[in-house]
Amino acid sequence: MFAVVVKFHIQPEHVPAFREAMVDNARQSVETEVGCHQFDVCCDPADPTLFFLYELYDSVGAFEAHLASRHFQEFNLLTSEWVSTKVVNAFERVYPDV
Repeated sequence: MFAVVVKFHIQPEHVPAFREAMVDNARQSVETEVGCHQFDVCCDPADPTLFFLYELYDSVGAFEAHLASRHFQEFNLLTSEWVSTKVVNAFERVYPDV
């Protein structure tokens, strides 16, 4: 399994719209992408501009398919100027292995 962790800081005035768009992107990913098994969207209660994602895919190829999907492309276009910082890390899941 291929895990992706993303940390965003969002401009404060865009937090509500970003949150709504991100939840919709996550929902569509899990519902429509065969290789996407998990897409958690988290927000720091002490800092509402800080978002954390945990995504779990079958493979790197499944993640690349996610990045090419229409819903992700639309999300990215809509929200890219709202993002102050974005850090993406990728991991191979060790346990559990299924």
